[in-house]
Amino acid sequence: MTGDVEPTPQEMELGTVLAALADKHRLRVILTLLAEPDGTERTCSSFGLPVSKATLTHHFRTLRAAGLIQQVNRGNSNMAQLRRAELEARFPGLLDTLRAENDRRESR
Repeated sequence: MTGDVEPTPQEMELGTVLAALADKHRLRVILTLLAEPDGTERTCSSFGLPVSKATLTHHFRTLRAAGLIQQVNRGNSNMAQLRRAELEARFPGLLDTLRAENDRRESR
């Protein structure tokens, strides 16, 4: 993988994905996208993370490098989209596990 290009599904590594998800802000982004219809694109600022712009950039770069999201330039903003199909193909059940854990936490 080079530059700011997302890894192919074959290049995605479970350790890198789990490390990206270990941060509460990055996990929040993924859970938010997971709750949206497939194909939803959102601006990075729409997640309302309480971090600086530089830190926000770092979080989205980490998510992209792990293969969790793809970012599409839409003029003056980058839109983030969950790579749902690729993640399901590479790590079957991972997204269902994240969804179930989130549901369990919210029901407490």
